[in-house]
Amino acid sequence: MVRTQPSQMPEENQSGQEELIEATPQPTPLPKIQLAILLLVQMPEQLSASVIYPFVNQLVRSTGITGKDERKTGYYAGLIESLYYAVEAVVVLQWGRVSDHVGRKPVILVGLFGVALSMVSFGLSREFWMIILSRCAQGALNGNIGVVKCNMTEITDASNMAQAFAWLPLAWASGFTLGFLIGGVLSDPADKWPYSFGRYHIFHRYPYFLPCMVAASVSAACWLIALLFLKESTRGTASVSHSDDTTKSEMHAVNIQDKPATDTPTDMPPHMLDDAEIANPAASSLGSTRSDFRSILIPRVIIPVMHYGLLCFVDQCMLVLMPLMYSTSRPLGGLGFSSNTIGLVMSAWSMLNGTIQVYAFPRLLRRFGPKRLYITSFAFFLIAFATYPVMGYMAKRQMEAGIWLILCVQLVAYLVAYSTYSCIILYINNGAPSKDLLGATNGLAQTLASMMRAAGPTAVSSLFALSLENDLAGGTAVYWIMCTITILVLGFSTYLPKSLT
Repeated sequence: MVRTQPSQMPEENQSGQEELIEATPQPTPLPKIQLAILLLVQMPEQLSASVIYPFVNQLVRSTGITGKDERKTGYYAGLIESLYYAVEAVVVLQWGRVSDHVGRKPVILVGLFGVALSMVSFGLSREFWMIILSRCAQGALNGNIGVVKCNMTEITDASNMAQAFAWLPLAWASGFTLGFLIGGVLSDPADKWPYSFGRYHIFHRYPYFLPCMVAASVSAACWLIALLFLKESTRGTASVSHSDDTTKSEMHAVNIQDKPATDTPTDMPPHMLDDAEIANPAASSLGSTRSDFRSILIPRVIIPVMHYGLLCFVDQCMLVLMPLMYSTSRPLGGLGFSSNTIGLVMSAWSMLNGTIQVYAFPRLLRRFGPKRLYITSFAFFLIAFATYPVMGYMAKRQMEAGIWLILCVQLVAYLVAYSTYSCIILYINNGAPSKDLLGATNGLAQTLASMMRAAGPTAVSSLFALSLENDLAGGTAVYWIMCTITILVLGFSTYLPKSLT
């Protein structure tokens, strides 16, 4: 028997293949510890934003500002919720610019300390004007969402940036889930646990101090971790010792030219892109200065940006209506839920939404395409809004099983509707004329989104109050108005491109 030798690869081909393998760039390992710290220090912002939702309506009524007329609650609760986003929209870019000069870590530490302080102030507020000032302070000091993105960009490169940013929405989802849970379960502890917390006068005088104090403690713990373990990024500190022109050039190279085509990977969960996809402030400002800003004022940019703003408005209205309608008494068409129940319901929804979107969205995008998925998902807002009057009808007739069944339908519909965020972010990023204009494109989108998020709570809460005060459509006019707005946005959706190319 003749033993055959395995065929040998020609030496020159083997050498060429080895050179090709060596030339193939390998992804840079993620700086896991620093990334974990950045994700951790991001969470308190979402926590502080959401912790008040389960009890804000009860807090407004307790101040006496409504004159014991429950129907007026919406006017004042909406103002509190809107001011947070309005002030944050004004200062987020400025915090980014400050971090360009003094470094990322000092700004992050100031933000965490300010959030903790303002949360304590909010919990100790008994007058409406004190609540307003505390909420404005929260928004003014919540500039870390842009600075953290800058820091994450600086500790990664083009090979691993998308992998790093994929974790950011999970941090946001965790913050919102904890916020809803803490705000609901720990509010009014003297009444819930009279033999423990009820022994202390402070919890009788300030029934919402405990959840605010816990939220502040989380922020304080994150401040300590950041102080001890967070490292200043080398590119961030380098900018401190250079002139403004050098800083802009370096930041432009880091934040725009080294970026992949999109900051948001297709498998990124869209939950609380709460303002969720806030663009890198440095990149936003530099994109508009280095290139002609008018270049992004084209249909493939403007149409998705407008949709992003409309989506943020509709979504914010839905988010505000949940605790407002749930807490309203049953004779007025609400569900009469306690802050504890509201917190549990909203935290459970937030946790499921953040988890399911990770696995569901990429598969749905591949199957249906971006335009079809966006339109279909947005249509589920109709179901979410239309279930409010149905639940109100059942609550007046004590149909408890029916209430919880329709409530589950509403939460599932709202979960499906959230897929629209990832779709529209992909449209925005792919619509940018060039990588040099990616920052300016996202900056334009975030500016409009922040404005719409600020307008949403006041608008829908006022409509809710007007509907009850004037008995418009039996107090349900606000829901049908939102359904009409949803239908109009769906009509406008036909102008979106069929594909992302």
